[in-house]
Amino acid sequence: MIYRLKTIAFATAVALGSFFLTSCQPDVLDGDPEMSTEKVETPFDPTVIDQLKTIGVNTDNAEEIEFVYPDGSTEPKIMIEGDIVLSKAELKELSQTMSGIHDHEKQYVTNNLVSQGRTIRVIGYTGGGGYGLSSRMRTALQWAVNNYNRLNINLNFTLTYGTNYNAYDMVVYRVPNGQAGGSAGFPSGGRPYKWIQIYSGLDSYSTNVNEHVITHEMGHAVGFRHTDYFSRQSCGQNTNEGSAGVGANHVPGTPTGYDAGSVMLACFSNNEDGEFGTFDIVALEYIY
Repeated sequence: MIYRLKTIAFATAVALGSFFLTSCQPDVLDGDPEMSTEKVETPFDPTVIDQLKTIGVNTDNAEEIEFVYPDGSTEPKIMIEGDIVLSKAELKELSQTMSGIHDHEKQYVTNNLVSQGRTIRVIGYTGGGGYGLSSRMRTALQWAVNNYNRLNINLNFTLTYGTNYNAYDMVVYRVPNGQAGGSAGFPSGGRPYKWIQIYSGLDSYSTNVNEHVITHEMGHAVGFRHTDYFSRQSCGQNTNEGSAGVGANHVPGTPTGYDAGSVMLACFSNNEDGEFGTFDIVALEYIY
């Protein structure tokens, strides 16, 4: 999803509550940092609409974008939930997987989690063209990785900085679009989603807010949905994001309602501390 500035009073699955088996005065930043991209002006192809409906996505919030890579190249992709991106090939695969499966069975699609015991190699991109992480973002990335590594989970995160990113599992890079937020995607084949965008507008926010956004987007990349996917209450909305083809299963021991302390809320404020909420930790340690 896209985290963006909101003009409302309070404005990246489980609590971290439901999981993927898979933003006047800036009072609030929207859920998953916004994507670095221009919208494609042409409407969705009818086939794409059908595929989005098949996987249970609320198509009102879906948009076509030009996804930007660290080298400046672009690729058309689809953004759902404000900060989750899918290529058309990934959408097609998900829709084929979900075709004929009833809503109550979507919880059994488990191929969108990261393999247990995996070491996830993270690189913070330091190249040019505006895509290298700022000093603040680099510190925030280290803090975000620390957030995960201090948990009792069967995943281990390593972090380095550089430009040779091809061999890494997660590439965290800055997108020079002036927005405040970021984006990520779903795990696939037991691997986390690779491309984590952090928008350049976050340079003007605290290191803790940057930490929050990066932690949030990494959460998506290892399979977590927005805690309030069912309402987007943190954004001042009342909209269900849908199953997204990857499920939205409640994790035992976490709230079934709104959890104001979760790092995985669809929208975030400009005074975040960057740390996991109590039930985010419960959820992660249960799943992994």
